[in-house]
Amino acid sequence: MCADIISSQHRSLIMRNIKGRNTKPELTVRSLCHSMGLRFRLHQKYLPGCPDLVFPKYHLCIFVNGCFWHQHPGCRYAYRPKSRVEFWLPKLARNTERDKENEHALKALGWQVEIVWECETKNLEQLRARIQGMLPQSLTKAIE
Repeated sequence: MCADIISSQHRSLIMRNIKGRNTKPELTVRSLCHSMGLRFRLHQKYLPGCPDLVFPKYHLCIFVNGCFWHQHPGCRYAYRPKSRVEFWLPKLARNTERDKENEHALKALGWQVEIVWECETKNLEQLRARIQGMLPQSLTKAIE
């Protein structure tokens, strides 16, 4: 086990400051959707998992997930921590389990669920095409 190079108080401060909303990847997706003329609602608490972007008109929910926190399969950013594995592995496993539960609950309510991964926000053209693919065909022709 590796020793932490900073104090536990400083580590606690760092962890406390990690945001769950309005992250850079989320702001990127929101900005791109808005520039495409799409209108959405943010963080609707009445829906399971409180999706990041909700398009009520299209019954579409988008989650913008961090590759590390939600363990994006096959992604280089979804590494496994080497220290405190007894803490981190169950925590990360529970995150992915919760994601699946929320996705199933939303689908049971009739919502289309899409996940945009943090690493996908780096290429805006590919992200634009991906978002267009999530929308109904009639709408994508209007956006182009």
